[in-house]
Amino acid sequence: MYVGVAGWLSACSDAPSMLNLGIDDNYYVCRMQKLELSPEFVGESYRWSMASGELLSTERDYIFLAEKEGVYQLVLDIIDDETPFHFEFTVTVVKEEIEYSPYISKVYEYKPAPGQFINVMPQYVAGDSYADMLRKVEESVGGTNDIPVSLGGFGGYIVFGFDHTVINRPGEMDFVVLGNSYYELTGNGRKGGSSEPGIVMVSYDRNCNGLPDDEWYELAGSEYHNPATLHGYSITYHRPDPDRKVIVQGNLSDVNYIAWEDSEGTSSFMPKNIFHRQDYYPGWIEGDVLTFGGSRLPDNGVDVSGTGTYYVLYCYDWGYADSHPNENVELNSFDISWAVDRNGLPVVLPGVDFVKVYTGINQCCGWIGETSTEICRAQDLHL
Repeated sequence: MYVGVAGWLSACSDAPSMLNLGIDDNYYVCRMQKLELSPEFVGESYRWSMASGELLSTERDYIFLAEKEGVYQLVLDIIDDETPFHFEFTVTVVKEEIEYSPYISKVYEYKPAPGQFINVMPQYVAGDSYADMLRKVEESVGGTNDIPVSLGGFGGYIVFGFDHTVINRPGEMDFVVLGNSYYELTGNGRKGGSSEPGIVMVSYDRNCNGLPDDEWYELAGSEYHNPATLHGYSITYHRPDPDRKVIVQGNLSDVNYIAWEDSEGTSSFMPKNIFHRQDYYPGWIEGDVLTFGGSRLPDNGVDVSGTGTYYVLYCYDWGYADSHPNENVELNSFDISWAVDRNGLPVVLPGVDFVKVYTGINQCCGWIGETSTEICRAQDLHL
C-alpha cells in the first residue's frame, strides 16, 4: 500500500489526484507492491527517472515497484515544446505490516484436461461446483501442504499467485515449482523416469486490478527453440460417448475412451486403464468439449522394454515444471528473464503476479497412461 500527502491509500488504487499534475510530492508503499503513477498533464513524450539519472520508463503511465525498503527520489519530465514540465517526488518503501508468504496464496483458475488422475487429485464429489474444486486445489497446493494436483493431458492448466509481486532479479532464479517427478532406478546415463513436463507462463498485473487478465508470457525452457516443438498448437477433447463400443486391450479397459483431435489434423483417443476406474473427464464441467492451446513439446516417452511393459519418460534439461525430482531445486526453478512474447521475442518484466502451468506434452505410454503434469507447491526464492 502507499500514501500520498493526504494519508494512506491502497496500492494501485484510483485515488484522487492531490495536484493538477496528478502526482503527489510524497508516497509510502510496501515493498513488492505496486504504486501506479499517471500524470494528468499531456506532452509529446515522457521520462521517468531516478534523481541519479537512471531511466525508468518513457511511457506516460508508470508503475513503481521496489524489492527493498528505502527512500527513492524520482523525477518525471514531461517533454513538450509549449508546456514542458519537471517534477521531483519521493517514494518511501516500507516493510509490510503482515509478513509475506513465499508460497502460493491464491489459485485463480483450475481447468484440467481429461486424465487418469482427474476427479481424484483433488477428489471430486458428485455435486461439487467449480468453486468447490478451486477451493480444494488451493488447499492442496497453498502454503506447504504439498498435495499434488493433476492437470490432466496436454493443455490442462492451473493459474495461481502470491500475496506480493515476485521480483525479477537479473541473472537469478526467481521462483520454483514442485511436482511429483522421479528418476528411474536402472539408469543409462540419461535423466529420466516419470518426467511429465509442464510449460510455465507468467503475467505482470499492469492494470493493477489483482486479476490474471493481463498478457501472458511463456518462460522459454530448453526445448523452446527445438524444431520439434509446436508453437500455436491446440487440441479438443470430447466427453466419452455413452454409446461407444468399449474395447479392452491388456491393461487398457477402454481403448476408445476419450476422443480428441488437434490442430495438426490428428485424431485419436485417450484410453482408460484398469488402474484408474473413475471418470477421466472433469466431473464439474458441464460442456461436452474441452479445447486447450499452447506450445507442444516433443514426446519424451520411450518403451525401453520393446514390449510395452516398461516406459521411461526422459527429462528435458531445464525450464519445465514436474520434469525433475523436487530435490533438484535448480532444475525446477525459473528465471522471469526467460519470458518471451507470442512471437518468441524476449520481454523485460520487473516481476510477476500470476503463474500459469499447463501440461506440455500430448502422448500416451500404454498402460502408464497419458502424460499429465502434477504440481504440489510453488515458492518465491527471494523470501
